Amino acid sequence: MDGDPRDTVPSWLVDPQVYEPLHDRSTFATKSMLSVAAVLRQLRLDDGHRSPFSPTAPVKLALALGAIILNSLSTNLMFTLVLLAFVLIRAALLPRAALARTAAVAGTAGALAFLLMLPASLLGQPASAVRMGMKALASTGLVMEVALTTPAGDITYGLRAFHVPSIVIMTLDLTLRNIVRLGETALEILTALLLRSVGRDSAKQASLGGVGGSLLVKSARAAQDTYDAMRCRCFDGEYDGGRAFSPKAADAVWIAAFALLIVLYLHLEGII
Repeated sequence: MDGDPRDTVPSWLVDPQVYEPLHDRSTFATKSMLSVAAVLRQLRLDDGHRSPFSPTAPVKLALALGAIILNSLSTNLMFTLVLLAFVLIRAALLPRAALARTAAVAGTAGALAFLLMLPASLLGQPASAVRMGMKALASTGLVMEVALTTPAGDITYGLRAFHVPSIVIMTLDLTLRNIVRLGETALEILTALLLRSVGRDSAKQASLGGVGGSLLVKSARAAQDTYDAMRCRCFDGEYDGGRAFSPKAADAVWIAAFALLIVLYLHLEGII
């Protein structure tokens, strides 16, 4: 063919097409992913690792609840300090990651309680803020240590030992597991949204609605699948939470230590 080939094609095909999408920070998807990931780290069901000297789950739950009740009822700061010392000693034996989580959660709870009670210092009760901060620090630290040293299956086993209704245990178990699954689905949706976003998104509210709608459909399907599975298995309301209660030697040691804690509480409160 004679001549320049560009003379036989339309001019709009020859002109260079340069597309530069507008810059968008995508803070919505990024911050949402970080928030969901942070929640999932707190809800992981494989964190609990019992030690050889740990008591059985029913004893551990009962003693922790009893210690928290005594700490709440105590009017002597010395009892709270003794309990806090025990919590700190036990926390020092945790793995580094578990220790960091315990310190972060308990420290935040203690600081929040201190700030909430700080105005009481201006009303003639200068020790109230310190006392409530210490109580919150000790109780929250104790709860975190129990959670991080008790596998999820053992918690169910402990609740069964106290004859908690099966439907309550099953609801709690399914809720925790499905929250984790929905969180993982939310991360996948947000990752896909971030990868497919080109240019500036001027309708971030619509994106948020799409993520929420997808999670709603996913949760509805999961609920229906669970219901169908329960019907197929002829579910009669009984939830097998695990093995029967079998005490071990460490239980006696921890119960004796708790008895000493009760004696200390009664002595400091002037009851004995």
